[in-house]
Amino acid sequence: MFRDVFDTYDWDEVVNSINAKNAADVERALNKSKRDLEDFKALIAPAAAAYLEPMARMSNSITQKRFGKTVQLYAPMYLSNECQNICTYCGFSLDNKIRRKTLSGAEMLQEAAHLKQQGFDHVLLVTGEANKNVGVDYLIKAIRTLRPHFANISIEVQPLEQHEYDLLAQEGLYAVLVYQETYHRDNYKMYHPKGKKSNFDYRLDTPDRLGNAGIHKIGLGVLIGLEDWRADNFFTALHVNYMERNFWQTKYSISFPRLRPAEGLIEPKSVISDKELVQLICAWRICNEEIELSVSTRESAVFRDNIIQLGATSISAGSKTNPGGYTIEEESLEQFEIDDSRSVAEVKEMIEQKGYKPVWKDWAQFSPHPAGVVH
Repeated sequence: MFRDVFDTYDWDEVVNSINAKNAADVERALNKSKRDLEDFKALIAPAAAAYLEPMARMSNSITQKRFGKTVQLYAPMYLSNECQNICTYCGFSLDNKIRRKTLSGAEMLQEAAHLKQQGFDHVLLVTGEANKNVGVDYLIKAIRTLRPHFANISIEVQPLEQHEYDLLAQEGLYAVLVYQETYHRDNYKMYHPKGKKSNFDYRLDTPDRLGNAGIHKIGLGVLIGLEDWRADNFFTALHVNYMERNFWQTKYSISFPRLRPAEGLIEPKSVISDKELVQLICAWRICNEEIELSVSTRESAVFRDNIIQLGATSISAGSKTNPGGYTIEEESLEQFEIDDSRSVAEVKEMIEQKGYKPVWKDWAQFSPHPAGVVH
């Protein structure tokens, strides 16, 4: 299990190792044809900030070679804001006194009709973490309801057992996103003081369960702002490396969510600038040519307009982060505030103006290669 690998590393030693990388290390990483985790450290290090332009050019070239001039568009569909966890950064946290909402089958279809009208064929189903109200039975119902209407269905819900993922895969589930939030074991409990999510190891083991269940695509990542973003992303890369070695037939994606304002939200502990986020995304692309890199509407329109030329391959558009937010309860509580509030048509037009082609479903059918570059 990845936990066995993870436990051989020390957080502070990783931080010090990254910060110790120098210009020679960065240049060595850029000049190699096959890069490893030490090269990834160099490319996310402070020393690499001076090399942002060559990193951006290289990232653009690699992305176009592998993915062409395409950008995948997807939409989140929030099914429920029920949650049994207390998380200090989330609007759905149990201790927030908000009205809770869980969509019925008819309401799912109403939201689906809106998304289909916008052009989407790939939907990400999102819930809070509440096994009783939005457990496996509810998720099976949701997939059965929506599967006839979308080519690809992904979920971002509470971690489940392997046999539960088996059941969802049988229903046509395509991908699962599960973020560790932070790999800082000692401070993880501080951000997740109550609920099943407070179990660091159970969450850490989730991608292993997904791999064993044969889920086609797994999305990993951290919430940037909780802890040192460089160390957290190194551990994410370590996790991806392990997964690619052990579950090589699975596809992988990485997201880069930054803390955004929400009800009861804490202030970011580790702030990442736009330039540093570009550096991070370019480092991921240079070190892993196959991985999908996703940037959501948490980011500004200007940032997203530029990042599709620098390594990102997947973006959401016209997103609502509250249950029924598209057609049913547009004013209900959001999980977090979005920044890029443009319509789907406006985002599509932007992509085309930049000479790229919007892709409305997952491009698995276009991909002849298994994932796996970072070693």
